[in-house]
Amino acid sequence: MAPSESATGHPENQASRRKRLARRPRARLCLLKGCEQRFHPRQESQRYCSEGCQKAARKWSRWKAQQRYRTTQAGKRKRNVQSQRYRARVKSRKPAEPQSVNEAPRVITPEHFFRPFLRPARMLRDLWAPASKSFAAFLFTRVPSCAGARGTTGAPLATSPRFNPDILSQS
Repeated sequence: MAPSESATGHPENQASRRKRLARRPRARLCLLKGCEQRFHPRQESQRYCSEGCQKAARKWSRWKAQQRYRTTQAGKRKRNVQSQRYRARVKSRKPAEPQSVNEAPRVITPEHFFRPFLRPARMLRDLWAPASKSFAAFLFTRVPSCAGARGTTGAPLATSPRFNPDILSQS
């Protein structure tokens, strides 16, 4: 028997052929719901575009398995026992001890409490000057003369002095 005369099998013909490179898998979509980004996998079995997507998918998979387990009879029993242990722990807890009050109570002195509401001294000089203006007219100078009227701002509320500021300065 003579050797095979096949042209492709001859060693001289093999050198002329190009070597085939390992084929890269085509781009695919990330399987994580919400990501679905296109990526080129580094391995044939790669399903997720990044390490973060892979971790998120594992987390979801564990959550889903737990949900399925809890619907079974064994899962329901186990959950009920857990709940009973929790309720027993809550009952056996000691009540919180009342905090001892060693400090003196903090009192806000009227001096500091009312300070923002007090008028500056420069405004009080005008108040105590002898005037025939009523006290209400001084306080409500920018309020219209009556509720329904469109009086000018600064219109006096009262023409006759009902309150005399001089009386306060004498006492």
